[in-house]
Amino acid sequence: MAYDPKFRKQVLKYIGKGHTIQEAHEVFEVGTTTIKEWKKLEKETGKLEKRPLERKAPKLCPDRLKAYVKDNPDSYQDEIAKVFNCTQSAVSYALKRLNLTRKKNG
Repeated sequence: MAYDPKFRKQVLKYIGKGHTIQEAHEVFEVGTTTIKEWKKLEKETGKLEKRPLERKAPKLCPDRLKAYVKDNPDSYQDEIAKVFNCTQSAVSYALKRLNLTRKKNG
């Protein structure tokens, strides 16, 4: 649960009046680590709004993966992973997402 920026400001204002983080923890019932993060956030950005999530782009382009599987139907997931410079589990998840089943006769 994200705390409202007004509430965050109130907690930091309480600390600014000379109270310790431990005292703020007891009064506002917010974890000490959370309060330290808010102080760090305010120092770095000057704001107390929640930071946007930073997500990396997937390594596996769906179109490239489909084409590779079509051209190399007998390749194993670890072989595909080496081609795409990722892990075997990433290949597995991507194949599931794309509904590509690859049964081996064996």
